[in-house]
Amino acid sequence: MTNTSLGLLLLRIALGAMWIAHALLKLVVFTLPGTAQFFDSVGLPGVLAYPVFAAELLGGLALLAGVYARQVSLLLVPVLLAAAWVHLPNGWVHTSTGGGWEYPVFLAVASLVHWLLGDGDYSVKRSPFLTPGASRA
Repeated sequence: MTNTSLGLLLLRIALGAMWIAHALLKLVVFTLPGTAQFFDSVGLPGVLAYPVFAAELLGGLALLAGVYARQVSLLLVPVLLAAAWVHLPNGWVHTSTGGGWEYPVFLAVASLVHWLLGDGDYSVKRSPFLTPGASRA
């Protein structure tokens, strides 16, 4: 196991666990209807709560399993950027009331790093689709 392989594995597992935790927070703590009400309150269509929940849960599971993980990291970045936009008025520190914007921005950058560096040696299923430098043939 090389340092790069271990680093990519740890990054992928950390991102996957974070996504699953956020999905379960929406389901168990806030409930999906409550999350939809929150989305409405910040100017997002409440109905988006449901596909966001599904993307977070399924994306987290795919990251943990190493199934198209690189693409999953890239495709989840817009969710993180939307979260950063929602938390922007709350300020820098995530422990501020309503949470700050730095946590989702950091996770967006970590997801982009994962996408740029690749799946790593310990992934189950890989694809060149949506990867930097992939052949367009």
